[in-house]
Amino acid sequence: MEPIDLRSDTVTKPDAEMRRAMAEAEVGDDVFGEDPTVNRLEEEGAAAAGMEAALFVPSGTMGNQIALHLHGRPGGEVICEAGCHIVNYEVGGMAAISGLLPRVLSAPQGLLDPAAVEAAIAPDEGYAYTVLIEIENTANMAGGTIYDRPRLEAILDVGRRHRLPVHFDGARVFNAAAALGVSVTSLAAGFDSLMISLSKGLGAPVGSLLCGRRDFIQKARRVRKMLGGGMRQAGILAAAGLIALRKGPDRLPEDHENASRLAHGLAGLRGIELDPATVRTNIVIFRLTPELCGGSAAAFLGRTEEAGVLGGAVNSEKVRFVTHRDVSRAQIDAAIERIARI
Repeated sequence: MEPIDLRSDTVTKPDAEMRRAMAEAEVGDDVFGEDPTVNRLEEEGAAAAGMEAALFVPSGTMGNQIALHLHGRPGGEVICEAGCHIVNYEVGGMAAISGLLPRVLSAPQGLLDPAAVEAAIAPDEGYAYTVLIEIENTANMAGGTIYDRPRLEAILDVGRRHRLPVHFDGARVFNAAAALGVSVTSLAAGFDSLMISLSKGLGAPVGSLLCGRRDFIQKARRVRKMLGGGMRQAGILAAAGLIALRKGPDRLPEDHENASRLAHGLAGLRGIELDPATVRTNIVIFRLTPELCGGSAAAFLGRTEEAGVLGGAVNSEKVRFVTHRDVSRAQIDAAIERIARI
C-alpha cells in the first residue's frame, strides 16, 4: 500500500519538467555572481516580491537568520509570535549566530495584535533593546492562518513610529496570497525584508529567496558566505526554483481545496476536534480527545502510519496534516477512509 504523505509540503519530488530544466541549466560560479540561472531566479523573485533585489539561499532557515543578523545586534530583542518558526524550528539560531533574544507574544491563531506588539517594545535603557519585529504569514503551527493587509499595515505602522525594521517570514506567502486573492507584492509592501520558500508549497526540491533593498541584499551575500551558503554552480537548483516560482502559485488553490476537504472529512470522526472553517490554506491541525488513542498524538500517528497515512505532531495531543501537489483529491478521500477505520 502506497503511503499518503501529509507530513509537510516539503516532501514533494521535482517533476519531469524540473528535472529536465536542472539537467539543461546554464551555470556559472554564483559566489562570483556569474551563474545566469541563479541571477534570473533572483531577478524574478525580487519582482514577485515587489522588492529591489533577492538572494538565493539553501533554506528558509538561512534566509531568516541572515535577515535577523543584519537587522539586529547582540543583546537585542526580536518581537515575534510564540509559535513562530524562527523561535521553535531554527535551532536557536538567533541566539547562537546573532546574540538575539526572542520577545515572544501569545496570539490567537498565531496572528500578532499590533497593540500588543507596541506594548512589548522596550520602554527604556533598563531593558534589552528592541531591534526588530517579525511576522510569519501564513502562520505555520497555528494551522496556516493568514495576516490580511490591514493587520500587516498596522504592524508596519508600529515599526515606522518606533524606527524598527520589520521582517516577513513568508515561507508560505504565496499560499496567503492565493487564499486572499491578492498578490505577494501587495502583502510584502513596506517590509524591510521577506523570505520566500521555494521548496514548500511551490514544489522546488531545495532553496529559498531573501528579498529586500539592494544594499541589504549585498550585505546578505556576505552573511550567506559566512554561514556556508555559497553554492557555486547553483543554477542546477535555481532552474527548478524558477519553474516553482513561475508555475507553483497557480495550483495552490487546489491544495487549499484538498485541505478543506480533508478537514470536513476528519471533523465528523469521533475523537477529533476540528472546525473546518478555520482551515484556509494547506494546513490542517486538530486536537485528539481521550476516546481516540487516549488523546495521544504519537499513538494516533502510529496507527495512521500503519494505515498508510503519514502526518506530524504539533504537541502531545495535536496533529498536523499538510496538503501539497503530490497528493491528489482521490488520495485525500482515501486518507479520510483509512483514518475513519481507525
